[in-house]
Amino acid sequence: MARVTPMRRQYLEIKSQYPDCILMFRMGDFYEMFDDDAEVAARELDITLTSRAQRKGGEKIPMAGVPYHSVDGYIAKLIEKGFHVAVCDQVTEPTGRGIVEREVTRVMTPGTVVEPALLEEGKSNYLMGILPIGDPESGTWRRCGIAFADVSTGEFCATQFAGDDIGLRAFEELARVAPREVIMPESWVERGATLPEGIHLSPAQDWTFEFDGAAQLLLDHFHVSSLAGFGLDDQPDAVAAAGGVLQYLRATQKQSLDQLTTLRAYSTDSFMVLDQFTRRNLELVETIRGGRQRGSLLGILDRTVTPMGGRLLRKWLSEPLLEINRLNARLDAVEALTGGDVLRGEVAQTLKPVADMERLTNRVVMGKAGPRELVALKAALAMIPRLRELIESTPSLTAIAERLDPCEQAFELISRALTDDPPTTLNAIGVIRDGYAPELDAIVSASQEARDWIANLESQERRRTGISSIKVSYNKVFGYYIEVTNAHTDKVPDDYLRKQTLVNAERYITPELKEYESRVLNAEEEILAAERQLFADLCQSVGAQSKRLLKTANAIAHLDGFLSLAEVAVREGYARPTLTEDNVLEIEAGRHPVVEKLLERSTRYVANDSRFDMMSRIHIITGPNMSGKSTYIRQVALITLMAQIGSFVPADSATIGLVDRIFARIGAQDEIHAGQSTFMVEMVETARLLSGSSPRSLLILDEIGRGTSTYDGMAIARAVIEFIHNNPRLNCRTLFATHYHELTELPNILPRTANHNVAVAEQGDDIVFLHRVLPGGADQSYGVHVAQLAGMPRSVVERARELLAQLEAGGSDFAAYKPKPQHQQFSFFDAPENPVVATLRSLEVDDLSPLEALTALYELKRMVAEA
Repeated sequence: MARVTPMRRQYLEIKSQYPDCILMFRMGDFYEMFDDDAEVAARELDITLTSRAQRKGGEKIPMAGVPYHSVDGYIAKLIEKGFHVAVCDQVTEPTGRGIVEREVTRVMTPGTVVEPALLEEGKSNYLMGILPIGDPESGTWRRCGIAFADVSTGEFCATQFAGDDIGLRAFEELARVAPREVIMPESWVERGATLPEGIHLSPAQDWTFEFDGAAQLLLDHFHVSSLAGFGLDDQPDAVAAAGGVLQYLRATQKQSLDQLTTLRAYSTDSFMVLDQFTRRNLELVETIRGGRQRGSLLGILDRTVTPMGGRLLRKWLSEPLLEINRLNARLDAVEALTGGDVLRGEVAQTLKPVADMERLTNRVVMGKAGPRELVALKAALAMIPRLRELIESTPSLTAIAERLDPCEQAFELISRALTDDPPTTLNAIGVIRDGYAPELDAIVSASQEARDWIANLESQERRRTGISSIKVSYNKVFGYYIEVTNAHTDKVPDDYLRKQTLVNAERYITPELKEYESRVLNAEEEILAAERQLFADLCQSVGAQSKRLLKTANAIAHLDGFLSLAEVAVREGYARPTLTEDNVLEIEAGRHPVVEKLLERSTRYVANDSRFDMMSRIHIITGPNMSGKSTYIRQVALITLMAQIGSFVPADSATIGLVDRIFARIGAQDEIHAGQSTFMVEMVETARLLSGSSPRSLLILDEIGRGTSTYDGMAIARAVIEFIHNNPRLNCRTLFATHYHELTELPNILPRTANHNVAVAEQGDDIVFLHRVLPGGADQSYGVHVAQLAGMPRSVVERARELLAQLEAGGSDFAAYKPKPQHQQFSFFDAPENPVVATLRSLEVDDLSPLEALTALYELKRMVAEA
């Protein structure tokens, strides 16, 4: 340490406090990174890696830097890749004596950012703490505490699990919340704890999750004497997890956490369970391919006009309700908005100027808001009276209207304090409105007098000296000066002091000019300081009303969510579902909400019915590929889920017996990184489905068993159906799509099963998909026809037909089937023609495609080898 420069010593001391972060060290107009941080940043940000010597002739150290004015973009890239970033700023001005003082002002991790540029508007940014209770060595979980928080909105929740399948339940909750970052005790992380791709895992010291310390931290933060008011008096694991999250936030957030005003205990029993596979297979918020919102259910339903509404609608999709009263209240609100186009239009128009009140309020509380953010908050509050007026006479919306608090005090305070169009930051004057603060007005007035005196100086000096070409100007080097051309130097008054000589002119100052210049420049600094203090006081006053502001933001989010569901319902012709506790499911003319929107305009979507009751529990769906089996079973699941978020559904009518969970085993995806084949993934998902379902569940299974041999797959598929049918813990509503036509015999054995098929029409060798689901099983799979539609070479299709006919006639021993012999006529006197020659002679070369010609050559080669 003794041989390094003072600045290097300062850097190393600060870096030692943040060893797990990339330290961005402010040096003038750049943030510099050194050593390993520089090499990582250069690689990840694609910036130049240079070097810097500690002293003259000393060892060079790696260095990389980014401009301070664009640092947020670079930070965003690092955060997206899972890095932690500590931003070290200059906290004193350079004086030329000693080094500038520096300190870390921000520590950013994926789950703790609050800067608008680093956040997605319509998506929450959660930090989750998972506390397994068990044996880290064996990975055995006995209990689990979970907590999550979004520091940008102030949301803070906690729960705990005990019993069977704790790890599985924790991962289901992980899939539901979809946090950006997860913290776990380092003792578990060090032993190989892993998370799904896209979620960043950060270890936290074990002591931060200890109950006693965690409980005391929460008590101190919320200024309470008991956690019973939060519903956590008998949930020690939830308390420990919440304390771990709060401790992590205290370490990363350099300012106070006043925006976390409450902690909500919750139970997963209040909403439908959807595991990560079901969420992926049903493409609820993003598509399997590409991970885009367009093409997902959220992409269809999200017509929100505010960020708060977008986040709430996403949350509704992640946790479908199990309470009929709450669902009917949502449906009533949606129905009220579907009834009037004018009302919907006016509400939407009024909501459009409303900014993200939730995050704006919390930035005000945290002291991070800028002048224009407060103006945006004021503009949002200005819309509240009109919104109340629009909906207060609608019975199902009156509860929302009552929660729309105009917060007049905050609105009037911001209106009086800030100019209509203030600067973006507090580094420029013009933030505070004239007349708001007398002390500021006095400084501005004095400054203006000095400016007016300088503005009038030029004409005054022209009259006094008789020099008509005198100019009064300003530059950053000399300040204000008087310029006189050389032709008039003999007329220069005695009180002019020469400052600079030019080729054709001289520049002068006067003691009086310097005095007024000092007044102007000092006044600007005084104005900036005064405006910054007044703005900070304003933020504190507005932040004191954060509870009222957040209550209003929440009401706006709900109104926007209902408006979005209503708009989609009207546009797409959705119907209000009837919800019941009975274990039934009846859908008339149901449609897939996404597929029908993505079809070409000339293509009409074919609607289908679905009916389950206590005597019809398992529907075996047969039919060819491309006929619509997967679309049909998905639409049943999506209609059910939509009903249980309070949405109208794409059907003529629907009666939905509440479903406690949906399991969707659809498609085939290898988990190569986990060492699992397609078939293994299929079996793992199916095993979870069978162990976690109840009679109130809805199971969606597509082609179970296809990842292995025909007989193995068929045996597994039948065993799964029998288990669902016969096990009293299950007997749940099930849609089972399959190509195993042998399974259509099961309704003769299992009384609560029924056959359905997706109809096709045959036209010679061609087929037409009707997409109509009818009672009864399909008699064939039409696989060869589908191959033909897919563009298979004609010779391959014909050979497949030939082999299929032989298989259907004589069993499944492929080795017994040789290609049909070519035309061979044996003569008593003449030697028979070589079959290879005969095949060559029969080829219509001009009609062969390149691929067919290549296939013919391979066939000839095989014939020669067998001859």
